Amino acid sequence: MTETMNKKSAARENFKCGAGGLYDPLQSEIVSMQKLTNSEMFFEIRLPDGLSLEHQNGQFVEVSIFGIGEAPISICSPFTQKNTFELVVRATGSVTDHLHTLKPGAKVGIRGPMGRGFDMNSWKGKDLLIIGGGIGLVPLRSIIKTAIAHRDDYGTITTLYGTRNSSEILFKDEINEWQNRDDMTFDITLDQESEDWNGKVGLITTLIPPLNIDSKNTIAIITGPPIMYKFVINELKKKELTEDNIIVSLERMMKCGIGKCGHCAINQSYCCIEGPVYKLSECKGLTEAL
Repeated sequence: MTETMNKKSAARENFKCGAGGLYDPLQSEIVSMQKLTNSEMFFEIRLPDGLSLEHQNGQFVEVSIFGIGEAPISICSPFTQKNTFELVVRATGSVTDHLHTLKPGAKVGIRGPMGRGFDMNSWKGKDLLIIGGGIGLVPLRSIIKTAIAHRDDYGTITTLYGTRNSSEILFKDEINEWQNRDDMTFDITLDQESEDWNGKVGLITTLIPPLNIDSKNTIAIITGPPIMYKFVINELKKKELTEDNIIVSLERMMKCGIGKCGHCAINQSYCCIEGPVYKLSECKGLTEAL
């Protein structure tokens, strides 16, 4: 118990909450909405009084609907975006279902940003291998957009994206732009064949073996469904990537966002404050992590 409390205290020292507030939701405005798939909706949100969220890529916010509840949602806009921030919400419950029924101009509560994000400053000069499965592309979008905006800070940029079928592909217009850039690689595969798809078919792990990776100079970032992690990590280890250079985001059943409810606990680690971003080397001993 003492060890767990010490780890929580250490994480809390590094926990910084920006303009969104730690405990009290700020009444914020939905600026725009866009339907991405049958289940996912894109939101652009503005905090009140000209405040900026001041988030890190990979962090999340708590979004509340007064009288219904709140839900933790990953931020998908880059940290350099100041006037508004962006989320993608999958309709999976009372709060998220209600969010999909709102219109631009509606008000929602925002707490955050919360959690530990991606340390992109430490990746400067490195090659980036970005691996997203399904809705896992949402937080990775902030990395891709940041790396493009600061292209000279990084080496090669390779993104691998896998999803079940063509109807579930996120950010289709942006993916088309990324695929047409000559300074990065974006590769996509679908689990299922379909008549409207003439690209690659197969699990995302099939995209890794053909890659030519500089194992000593590559940072691999993985976000996606839990079942994906073990198999992707095994393929990366075949490429001799070290556990310090493999980064995972473990958005595991987060609820309160402040380490109080215990919903997101993985053994002695609390995802909402010590994560959701971890180095693979930090997951040793967390038997339920992957």
